[in-house]
Amino acid sequence: MSNLLEVKDLRVAFGGKEVVRGIGFHLAPGEKLALVGESGSGKTVSALSLLGLVQNGTVTGSAMFDAGAEHGGRRDLLKLPERELRAIRGRDIAMIFQEPMTALNPLYTVGDQIAEVLQLKDGLTTREAWDGAIAALRDTGIPEPERRAQAFPHQLSGGQRQRAMIAMALAARPRLLLADEPTTALDVTLRGQILELLHDIQQRNGMAMLLITHDLNLVRKFADRVAVMENGHLVEQGAVEEIFANPQHPYTRKLIHSRPERDVVEGAGADAAPVMQAKDLQVGYATKLPGFRGWFRKGEFRAVKGADFTMRPGRTLGVVGESGSGKSTLAMAALGLIPHKGDLDVVDRRWGPDAAGNKAIRRLVQVVFQDPFSSLSPRMTVEEIVGEGLLVHHPELSVAQRRERVVQTLHDVGLTERQFPGLLQRYPHEFSGGQRQRLAIARALIVEPSVLILDEPTSALDVTIQQQVLKLLQKLQREKGLSYLLITHDVDVIRAMAHDVLVMKDGQVLESGSVEEVLERPRNAYTQTLVAAAA
Repeated sequence: MSNLLEVKDLRVAFGGKEVVRGIGFHLAPGEKLALVGESGSGKTVSALSLLGLVQNGTVTGSAMFDAGAEHGGRRDLLKLPERELRAIRGRDIAMIFQEPMTALNPLYTVGDQIAEVLQLKDGLTTREAWDGAIAALRDTGIPEPERRAQAFPHQLSGGQRQRAMIAMALAARPRLLLADEPTTALDVTLRGQILELLHDIQQRNGMAMLLITHDLNLVRKFADRVAVMENGHLVEQGAVEEIFANPQHPYTRKLIHSRPERDVVEGAGADAAPVMQAKDLQVGYATKLPGFRGWFRKGEFRAVKGADFTMRPGRTLGVVGESGSGKSTLAMAALGLIPHKGDLDVVDRRWGPDAAGNKAIRRLVQVVFQDPFSSLSPRMTVEEIVGEGLLVHHPELSVAQRRERVVQTLHDVGLTERQFPGLLQRYPHEFSGGQRQRLAIARALIVEPSVLILDEPTSALDVTIQQQVLKLLQKLQREKGLSYLLITHDVDVIRAMAHDVLVMKDGQVLESGSVEEVLERPRNAYTQTLVAAAA
């Protein structure tokens, strides 16, 4: 069988500097090739170059693609004019982008965006295309596809947006799918569903797939072959079983051995006073009722339904659950950012309607967000970002005292002037993803909180950087006695970091207990599925 795609001596350069340096690989029909490597290795740029989507770059080499006899047979993608490439995009080669919120048009419903693909590529009528869009959403396992098709991207959760993006890519049944971190925003159970879906479509249509990812568990379970990139070079490739069993290159061995490791102390005992405690915590959102009833009153969607938990000093409470389970809403309530019912106490103080009274609690509860790039202001220097909290909670400090605290906190998270000359006057874009997350942690630590809310703190990072950030968080917890409320869908991170676990689904706590009890001896069927999917 001839190859569907053959790439030879692919080179991509920006401003004369090569970022992809003469790589080559091939894909047979129905084959799954994983392209792995850390951020900046060149894997995404390599995929984008195949579709002519690299802006302001110079692309050389060859990429022979078999579009089928009806569409011109074998052609070199790198030599095709834009008009011919436009016909191939979406119909023969589709792409799933990493961040669906920026890839989807915010002005159109997701149903309209999927239907547009079917109208342009398959020539369907408006009615047929709409029905096809709903069917595509249903195939991805999205709940209530008829209603979700009428939603705008901002009205969907992260996981639902990713599934809508996947539905759009697969709508025209392409011969080759380029998937750039297609399951990054998905929980482990949904990740398994999407992978099964992609596998089924491959079996039916013979679709090949180039998977770009840093998730080695996904590669091990899903791919047929793997190619490892480092600094623009393809350092190793071969069958998945062969590479994982006997990696030859030092960089490949480094990636494979970068799983999170547990290095935590037990923290305070059960008799210690809690730093945060919730009893019958409930969070609801107003919704519009259908028909004339919506003129007179609002309905309510219950996002969190009576959650109970207790956090002790120096311990981590992990919260896991699928997209839409209520775990992020729980974190927002713990931060005092949304109204709630029930009791929620922080160090014997209760969140209330009095903003002045809440100010003291806000110093005690800080947050580290999922994406360090979007959570740090691009217009503020490192000194301004890290020291901002001191202006609010310690206005009595002088400029020199604030700067001293900033320098010490940056040192605590592993950032020093010796490593980064002019550190305090630099901007976030001058740092890598892992370094930006260290800045975000420093910003939270500088006001000396008791509790850190960690909202997917490592999901946007490569495996080696993830390991570094987790080790930093473990070190800070040991040294400062911090308590963490860890929101994540990564069971490996829970194993490495958590002392206690809450499992949530549809706003309810299904199971809770120590990490050993919940992950080693799960009682609830959903928890058992969650643990099995992460194995």
